[in-house]
Amino acid sequence: MSITAADPFTDTTPPAEIVAKLAEFAQLQPTGGAAAAGVDFLRDVPVTVTAQLGHTVLPIGDILRLGPGSVVELAEAVHGPIQLTVRGVPFAVGEVVVVEDRFAIRIKALLPPRGGKAAG
Repeated sequence: MSITAADPFTDTTPPAEIVAKLAEFAQLQPTGGAAAAGVDFLRDVPVTVTAQLGHTVLPIGDILRLGPGSVVELAEAVHGPIQLTVRGVPFAVGEVVVVEDRFAIRIKALLPPRGGKAAG
């Protein structure tokens, strides 16, 4: 007994009819619990907030010469506004302050969401 595969280039047999239909899903119902509470369950999720104090552009040669005690000048003024971001998305502007012996950021303004509409 020999088995031969159909050659797709010479086979003249019409392909079998393909029937396509829309998938049917049962309607989802709220289950209560965290979903019913809205987004309150997210309140304790930690996120990283980044405060960019400034930036500069250096040639690689200058970067390779950096070491302990090196000073890198930033393009921004010392008392300029500081942008706060979460995952690269700006959400607030603030200013640098000192609280006891630590630096901190005082929020001066909240930025509108990415869609451009301010929360009201």
